Amino acid sequence: MPPLPSSTASAVQIQQFYDKGLAHASYAVRCGRQVAIIDPGRDPQPYYDFADEHEARIVAVIETHPHADFVSSHLEIAEETEAPIYCSRLVGAKYPHQNFDDGDRIKLGSYELHAINTPGHSPDSISILLMDELAQSRAVFTGDTLFVGDVGRPDLREEEAVGGHKREELAAQLYRSTRNKLMTLPGSTKVYPAHGPGSLCGKTTSPDLDSTIGKELKTNYALQPMSQDEFIKVLLEDQPFVPKYFGHDVALNKQGAPSFEDSIRAVPHLSSDAPLTPGVLLIDTRPAAKFRAGHLPGAINLQDGGKFETWLGSVVGPKEPFYLLADSKIALDTVIRKTAKIGYEGNIKGALLAPTALPATSPAVEVDAVREHPEAFTIVDIRNRTEAKTPVFDNALVIPLPELRERAHEIPTDKPVLIHCAGGYRSAAGASIVQAALPGAEVLDLGEAITDFQKQAAH
Repeated sequence: MPPLPSSTASAVQIQQFYDKGLAHASYAVRCGRQVAIIDPGRDPQPYYDFADEHEARIVAVIETHPHADFVSSHLEIAEETEAPIYCSRLVGAKYPHQNFDDGDRIKLGSYELHAINTPGHSPDSISILLMDELAQSRAVFTGDTLFVGDVGRPDLREEEAVGGHKREELAAQLYRSTRNKLMTLPGSTKVYPAHGPGSLCGKTTSPDLDSTIGKELKTNYALQPMSQDEFIKVLLEDQPFVPKYFGHDVALNKQGAPSFEDSIRAVPHLSSDAPLTPGVLLIDTRPAAKFRAGHLPGAINLQDGGKFETWLGSVVGPKEPFYLLADSKIALDTVIRKTAKIGYEGNIKGALLAPTALPATSPAVEVDAVREHPEAFTIVDIRNRTEAKTPVFDNALVIPLPELRERAHEIPTDKPVLIHCAGGYRSAAGASIVQAALPGAEVLDLGEAITDFQKQAAH
């Protein structure tokens, strides 16, 4: 999580830490030798390093809400530093904490952090207002309530496991939180959200990682004049899919996760030729070309890449054990650490390097044959539903990747099955899932060649 350049003014420093893989932003707010950490990621080390570098002490850890898309280190940091954890009383947190709701304040040197209840993304969401010594609002840390160019989605708390809150009710709360609380702040107030572009906690997030209230009032579609009913309708349209792991992470964050490094050390490492339990998922994280050239039968090719942890938690359920395979010790350590960021490290039945004998291969696709006779293939489009609204092939069967393991049996196998996505990353995973589910079928991955077909479809 490389830190972005810090902003310093008067006696306060705000440091943003950005994890691109999860599109997650966390913050250290320093005033003199006191630091407050807001929405920390699973690995606490960057925050310790920041405090050490400034000869400062972490005195508060604040959670804007129990996050769905990553595991927070709030409990680990509190246990290590003895800093109290602050969160809304509505969280129902199972860890030691201090309630932090409307009217509550934390002193940080000559500054103060004020709690603002801003429900909507979740019923327990808060925003944190940074006030200077002249009682002027300098910045607001909005969690998943307000993003740059977007607001948080209100449809992640419908499972009974996380409270069973209806999306329409939360969307209405979000309307009121934005209108009555955030939009009334001075226009110069800096906005620091918990997510950037690509996060599945919103739908149209801007590439900018901070903003101001004034800029958002002008440019954010969700803050434009509209009735509550219009807002609810606009907000609920075209929200992205919900990965399988989201409810699991909400519950884990309410409980407080165990130590990051201890959890990683506990992952069992196997020798390359160790016998693997039949029927247990095998996630092969090597590049697609290596996987096609040779892999273990039934393996799923989820390549390590920019969004590995999101796709792992979208394809694999939170209670499913799996093996994790890579082609070097460094690569294996990387994917284990990414797995732990979503709280799946306990599901790893064994981590291993690729064995020398990899008996299964995947056939190469003849792109010209697809171009000349697309009707000779059963084409499966595994993009998300919003992406698939612009079809690349006529009559393609649309089954988004997160649903593919459950729905692969719907694919006819009387013709070769051709899998495509938008850029090639997902189709490698999709083709391996379909091949494992339909052992007798000929399954082809269109891979990166899809981009040529997309250009043709656009003309």
